[in-house]
Amino acid sequence: MQKIKLNNLIMKWIIRSISILIIINVTIRSSVSQAYPIFAQQGYDNPREATGRIVCANCHLAKKSVDIEVPQSVLPNTVFEAVVRIPYDLQVKQVLANGRKGSLNVGAVLILPEGFELALPDRIPPEVKNKIGNLFFQPYSEYRKNILVVGPVPGKKYSEIIFPILSPDPATNKEAHFLKYPIYVGGNRGRGQIYPDGSRSNNTVYNASITGKTNRIIRKEKGGYEIAIDDVSDGHEVLDVVPSGPELIVSEGEFVKMDQPLTNNPNVGGFGQGDAEVVLQDPLRIQGLLLFFGSVTLAQIFLVLKKKQFEKVQLSEMNF
Repeated sequence: MQKIKLNNLIMKWIIRSISILIIINVTIRSSVSQAYPIFAQQGYDNPREATGRIVCANCHLAKKSVDIEVPQSVLPNTVFEAVVRIPYDLQVKQVLANGRKGSLNVGAVLILPEGFELALPDRIPPEVKNKIGNLFFQPYSEYRKNILVVGPVPGKKYSEIIFPILSPDPATNKEAHFLKYPIYVGGNRGRGQIYPDGSRSNNTVYNASITGKTNRIIRKEKGGYEIAIDDVSDGHEVLDVVPSGPELIVSEGEFVKMDQPLTNNPNVGGFGQGDAEVVLQDPLRIQGLLLFFGSVTLAQIFLVLKKKQFEKVQLSEMNF
C-alpha cells in the first residue's frame, strides 16, 4: 500500500514538473517571437512612412539587401506565394543582450495592398504548408490585416520566408479592382542598434562623450567597462559606460577626441527593404485572350488551306 502511494506521489511530481517546463517554454517562446515586431507595432500605426522608408530602419541602422519574389499575375480569390529572402553569412555570430555571441535571428514585414491578406490554413495547399514550416505570421494590427509580420526566427533555418497570400475577389469586395498592385517588404537580420526609446543597445559603437585623456578603465563584474576621461577644457572627470558586448579599442592614458570610437562595431546584421508588383488578373481577360489566339490560329490555318486550294486550282488550269 505504501509502495502504491509512493508511486502515485512520484507520478504527480513528474506530471507537475513537466507542466511547469511546458509553461516556461511557452512563455519564453512567446516573448521571443514578439520581441522585434512589437517594437514597431507599439510605436507606429503604419510601418511604412510617407517617404517610403519602413520604420524598422530606425533601429536597425546598417543597410543590407533583401529580395522578394511574387507571381507576375494572380487570379481572384486564389492563394499564391510571396517569397522573401534575407541573405547573410550563416557562419557569423552576433552580440546577444547578455554580451555573449550567438546566431542571428531574422524577421520580416510584408506590406500588401488593401484586400490582400494572409491565407487561412484550410486554404493553403499541402506543398505550401511544407515550405512554410513552423513559422507564425501575424497581422500588424487589428486594423491593418494586409500588413504581416514574422520573427524573430532562427536565420539559419528561415533565411527564406514564404508568405501564403490570399488575393481579393472584386466580385465580393467592391474595394478591389483588376489592377497592378505594389507590394513592399522589409527584412532584418540580427539585433538593432537603437531601442524605440532612443537608447543604444550593446550591438553598436560607443563613442567618447568629451575630448580628454582616459584616466582609468574599470572592468565591471557583470561585464562591460567604465571609462573615466579627464576633460581637456577644465579637468573634470566624465565617466563613459560601455555595456558588455563591444570590445574596447582604447587603453588607459590615451588621448581621445569627442565622438571618437571607444569600441569596435560588433554589428554583423542589418535591415533592407524592397518592392515588387503583382497584377490581379480578370479571368475573362484570359478567356478573351485565349479566344483571340484561337481565332488567329484558325485564321492562319484556313489561310494556308485556301492558299493550297488556290495553288491547286491554278496548277490544274495550267495543265488544262
